[in-house]
Amino acid sequence: MSTDLSSRADVERRLWDEIEKHNTGMLGVTGAAAHHTQPMTAFVEPKTNQIWFFTRTDTGLAREVGEGRSAMFVHQQRDFQACIGGRLTLQRDPVRIDKYWNAVVAAWYPEGKADPKLTMLRLDCDDAQVWISQGGPIRFVWEIAKANATHTTPDVGGSTSLDFH
Repeated sequence: MSTDLSSRADVERRLWDEIEKHNTGMLGVTGAAAHHTQPMTAFVEPKTNQIWFFTRTDTGLAREVGEGRSAMFVHQQRDFQACIGGRLTLQRDPVRIDKYWNAVVAAWYPEGKADPKLTMLRLDCDDAQVWISQGGPIRFVWEIAKANATHTTPDVGGSTSLDFH
């Protein structure tokens, strides 16, 4: 999929499409005592620049978030990488629990939707840095060989920033 890095709309559309298609990434609170991100399944809402995650109120991440914290969600595929920053809050939202509930989610919550510890995390996205590789593996090999032969750096794509405000 070719994306025009100079087009904010193209990059933003690709960001949301990639997360929706491959919905797993690493989520973590910035400046937290634990400092480790963890794998989470993401449910995107592009119109509101939000990403939702299921969790339990008794997890370390939920305790770390408390009333809200700055957080980062990192999403990576073969030719696409993104780091999204924003504010993460706990939200027990029955409408979204119903909307995003599926067999995979249900496997993690044996008590079902009625589990009193079931909650969601909402990431209100502030900004993102997006890296997109262009041309696939053949172009990558060519650019590496050319860079080594000419003592230059390879041109395999680019990066751009998004501000959601």
